[in-house]
Amino acid sequence: MDVITHFLVPYIILAAIGSKNKLAGAFGGISLDFDTIFVAPLDNIFVALTGILAPQLFILAHRGITHSFIFALITSTIFLYILSRKQVNEFISTIIRRDISVKFTKTTIAIAYFGALIHLFLDFLTTKGIPLVYPFSITRYAAEIYPAINIIITIVAVIVLFVLYLRVNESYKKIAMTVFMIILVSFGCIMAYEKSKTLEAEATALNGNYSHIATYPTQNMFVWDIVEHDAENTSYKVSEYNTLNNQKSNIKIYKTPLIEKGSYSSAQIAIKAANGRPDVQKFKFNSYYVLVDAKYNSGKWNITYYDILSSWTERSLTVSIPSK
Repeated sequence: MDVITHFLVPYIILAAIGSKNKLAGAFGGISLDFDTIFVAPLDNIFVALTGILAPQLFILAHRGITHSFIFALITSTIFLYILSRKQVNEFISTIIRRDISVKFTKTTIAIAYFGALIHLFLDFLTTKGIPLVYPFSITRYAAEIYPAINIIITIVAVIVLFVLYLRVNESYKKIAMTVFMIILVSFGCIMAYEKSKTLEAEATALNGNYSHIATYPTQNMFVWDIVEHDAENTSYKVSEYNTLNNQKSNIKIYKTPLIEKGSYSSAQIAIKAANGRPDVQKFKFNSYYVLVDAKYNSGKWNITYYDILSSWTERSLTVSIPSK
């Protein structure tokens, strides 16, 4: 979800129950996404420096280390502490011309964590999801109902935030917040239904070697990306399914691994060596389905990893492994 939605949802929930610490919850809600400023820009440096000592630190990326139950508490607490400092508060308040003062107490820490948990839940509903139980596991958990950013929801969120910023009657603000929550929940319900409808239609159409199917949302709630693959994860069929006319389109077939020139056994050894590299693990962490092409040239293997759906980062990664 976008950062404004992450701000609004805990704020609206806390406002509905009459909490006086709405801003603490809202700030907790946006705290996790500051990894794009303070963590993600450093991830390549960490990958290079910790490749041997701590390979799993490739999770230092957006929707990585901060997006887990444990580190969400740490992140939201630190974020709240910083914003509760008088100098920081006065600086921000001067810029936006609104009082955003928050206190750093046990109560506000808990409320900020509540906002962070709302953040985790919202991101869980989106495509790619989050590593909820890191550092115990780097597995991402995702309901794959909303796209990572829904343009319509983001536009509505911006409008609602602007209404909250204005010095208008409280009744207008309540109406704006209510409308936003109705739209957010309604979109989720519709997309959950359309997802189940897509899965049901496509599951009955499985044929040949394809035995597994998954669906992923797009910006159009009635158009879903479909991925079918075999039990060995060597053959994939990617397509789009329109639930309004029950039609499949843009069908593409992929095979992996594709090996050029050198021997199959040598290629497998090179792929296994490449799979252990932190940059490759980071690429896999940020991708949906990673396929492999291996090309032998001048005593080395060029191993290319690519995502058959839109990746969070680059669409492909190539590494060179000396032939053995």
